[in-house]
Amino acid sequence: MVSVAVAGASGYAGGEVLRLLLGHPQVRVGAVTAHTQAGQPLGEVHPHLVPLADRPLDATTADVLAGHDVVVLALPHGASAPLAAELGEDVVVIDCGADFRLADAAAWAQFYGGDHAGSWPYGLPELPLAGGGRQRDLLRGARRVAVPGCYPTATSLALAPGLAAGLLDPDDVVVVAASGTSGAGRSLKVHLLASEAGGSMSPYGVGGVHRHVPEIEQNLGRAAGEPVRVSFTPTLAPMSRGILATCTARLRPGVDPGSVRRAWQDAYADEPFVVLLPEGRWPRTADTLGANTVHLQVTVDERVGRVVVVAAVDNLAKGTAGAAVQCLNLAVGLPEAAGLTTTGLAP
Repeated sequence: MVSVAVAGASGYAGGEVLRLLLGHPQVRVGAVTAHTQAGQPLGEVHPHLVPLADRPLDATTADVLAGHDVVVLALPHGASAPLAAELGEDVVVIDCGADFRLADAAAWAQFYGGDHAGSWPYGLPELPLAGGGRQRDLLRGARRVAVPGCYPTATSLALAPGLAAGLLDPDDVVVVAASGTSGAGRSLKVHLLASEAGGSMSPYGVGGVHRHVPEIEQNLGRAAGEPVRVSFTPTLAPMSRGILATCTARLRPGVDPGSVRRAWQDAYADEPFVVLLPEGRWPRTADTLGANTVHLQVTVDERVGRVVVVAAVDNLAKGTAGAAVQCLNLAVGLPEAAGLTTTGLAP
């Protein structure tokens, strides 16, 4: 059994990590920690985690987290780096935050501010890389892993096959995506109150300023083998979970529109967690709830020469916690799919 501690267990991401770990046949949940809610029973914060309801939330310190095989950090950006520095190389650290996702220090300074902590192997196993191979090749046996952001998971897997195959213009990529309110975390915010968010959609981070822009461009650039420019507009949708991303890119001159779908079929034929739907069926966020899956559909708008890919993902499952467990499995040598499901919740 692999012992796993979860820091930031009181938040949505930490709670989802624990839900998945409880169903993992080769994991034992160790310490669960929090900051302001330290000292409370976990059941006061996450009543749905019945097997752990009486477990106390400890303070988030390196001493509490020491002695485990794996530590999952589900902390706000900027909080993971100093804590990770106190954890030895004898422990695998899986960071669900943003601290180690970006390789470019200038991009970190522009979009996050402060000092760049460095970069860790990026935890999107299915990402096709230019010249062949997958990102998972860098994750097997890794001692440190940076879990992707939820928007980058959906958009990167949506567009990477076309860029890796040389079908898409890397200078003309546009993404508009809607996210549920849990993507903003559990802290109280006026715009996330039910009376404010219910029955309404609204944009935010408009004009290329959202913090996931450089991460999306980094991922797609690794697939394309050259820089990719992305115009990204996120919106807030009145649902608790889910992301629906509409991703478009211009076809390169001379590309046969009839060959486009084959690139996605070839890219994901052996990927159990990336589901290319049958032609004519479009992704719905409801079909991915609770599952470690991304549902995709691809088509070509031949009139304007653009590929359109729609992706649906549960931002807390495959978009965060599922990815953390998937990377944990690769890092410690367990079957990649252990503790994860492709089955969603319905209705």
